Order: sequence, then C-alpha cells, then structure tokens
Amino acid sequence: MTRLTRADLEALPAYVPGRNVADLARELGIAEAIKLASNEVPFGPLPGVPEAVAAAVAQSHRYPDMGVVELRDKLAARYGISPERIVTGCGSVALAEHLVKATCLPGDEIVYAWRSFEAYPIISAGAGATSVRVPNTAGHGHDLTAMAEAITDRTRLAIVCNPNNPTGTSVRRAELDRFLDDVPDDVLVVLDEAYREFVTDDEVPDGLVTYGDRPNVVVLRTLSKAWGLAGLRIGFLVGQPEVAGAIRKVLTPFSTSIVAQAAALAALDAEDEVKRRCAIVISERERVTEALRKLLPDVPSSQSNFVWLPLGDRAAAFGAACEKRGVIVRPFQGDGVRVTIGTPEENDAFLAAAEASL
Repeated sequence: MTRLTRADLEALPAYVPGRNVADLARELGIAEAIKLASNEVPFGPLPGVPEAVAAAVAQSHRYPDMGVVELRDKLAARYGISPERIVTGCGSVALAEHLVKATCLPGDEIVYAWRSFEAYPIISAGAGATSVRVPNTAGHGHDLTAMAEAITDRTRLAIVCNPNNPTGTSVRRAELDRFLDDVPDDVLVVLDEAYREFVTDDEVPDGLVTYGDRPNVVVLRTLSKAWGLAGLRIGFLVGQPEVAGAIRKVLTPFSTSIVAQAAALAALDAEDEVKRRCAIVISERERVTEALRKLLPDVPSSQSNFVWLPLGDRAAAFGAACEKRGVIVRPFQGDGVRVTIGTPEENDAFLAAAEASL
C-alpha cells in the first residue's frame, strides 16, 4: 500500500486527554463520576464570561480581529509590557507549536526535561525537530545542569516548564539564573508558566518580571487553568518584538476566535475572583498533599493545581482502581499519576480511593 503520511509518526504517541466522565459514570451505573485528570478548575466560568460569550456568538458570522488588538492591549496593561511583544493563540500549547515552527528546521534540536508536558515530543516531531529529553532529578524536578550540558550547536529551543507538568515541581530563581547564564545567546529559552497563578513559593520567579528583558527568553501563559477558559482555548506568549513578530508570521490566520477573545477580555476583569479561587485550590492542594504523604511519603511539593504520585509501574493499576470508585485521574505508566485538585468534596472522594488503593 502506498504510504501517504510520514512514516516516523507511527512511533509518536498520541496526546491523551482525560477520560470522559459520562462514559465512566455509565460504565459504573452511577449518577456522576469525578474528573481529576485534566487540571481544570472546578468552579465554573468566571463572572461576566457567559454573557460576553453569548454576545460574541451573535457576531460569529464575522471573522475575529486577526490582530487581537483589544486583548493584546489589555494584557499589555496588566503585565506592564508593550503589546508588540504579545502573541495570542489557541492555548499555550498551540503557541509552543508555533514557536517550534518559527525556530526549528528538520534536524534541529529541542531540549526539555522528562517527564514533562506530554505535548513537547509531539510538537517537536511535527516539525521534524529532534527531541533531547533530559531525565528529571530524583526529586521529580528539572535537572537544569544536565539540560545546559545537553545543549549543542544544533539546539534551537530549551523548554523549562515551571511549575512542571505533570510533577508539580518548580525551578527556583538561583538555579534558573545559572541556567540562563549558561545557555548560548542563540538558543531560545521557553519558560512555560501555564500554572503561574498557583505558585506560592517566593523563590519561584515570575518569568515576565524576572527575565522579560532577556532577548532569548519567551514566556508562555494560558487562560485555560486559573482563568477557567479551558474549553475556549486561549493563551498568550511574551517575547522580544522581533521574536514575537516572527511567530505571528506562522500563526494560523484567525486562530484566536471571536468568542475566545471576548471571553478572555471578560475573564481579565474578574481578577479578584481568580485570586479567591486560586486560594481555595492552594489550600486544598496542601491538605491533599499532607494526606497523601501518609500513604506515599515521597509525594513532591506542588506549586500547581495538581499533585504527583510517583508510583512508577503501579501507575496504571492505581488509575484503574480510582476509576472503579468513580474518580478519573491521569496515570503515566512507568512514572506516576497526576491528580488535579478539585472541590473539597471531590478531593475527599479521591483520598478515599487512594487510601483503599495504596
């Protein structure tokens, strides 16, 4: 049979979303299952977002503003940066894909920690770039010294996921300073800060504030997590103007939809509510971590809206055991299990499942 697609993609694992809650509920014969697999916030849309979306839908026969001017201006004012440094897209993962398009040719290298965000190898392979995976430390965090040593003259990107998905661990300022000093000026460092709003450790730097003036640093952010827009897909990137301009050239035209733009503008007006919700998540994160450590002492401290259970080869079995109790978590077989922080009641259900399964 004639091959019509790239042969190398056969070996590429597909991105795995969290399991459908309705399907599990039907299987178990229960009213509702609990989904703690996709790092969503459990509190519903922010005030003003449904109304903004409804109004935008009335204009959905028109193309959106391709320059996303109003939203870029609002983000620029919030973060104290120039609008020309901002690029928006269909979530931060799409912007990471565009970053690779704008920087890498086939055979170029992308350095990142592993395990880290599962989309990185998919994005790299899609551009024909070579993934250079650097194993995490024994504490489940980035080994920045080894990552710096892995950079060669073929390296175009180095990605630091901070806090790291799926382990929740974070890189602190001193070690990130050393890493950035060691990276050559012609390698773009991507600080993927999708979970920045959940960080409570003062030593974990805000990439925009601490490193925003560096020519070879780009910061990724998303409104999918703390801002509650996971279903509308909106993220943004901040880099130097020449980098941002190059990325805009490879964006899919009109990829920031009219509905996503309206929702993001409304969400940014609800910052106080975002902070309130994040405080609940953070409090629950600490409670869940403390309870889990009584069952599994080496659960690492998380700075995200999820926790990591380093279960290794027991990951899939633990995930299946939780599902039998109506709780969907995210196992990474051979490594561990990521569990999103939900409502207090959802977290209680998970802890009961964990206690019965560990």
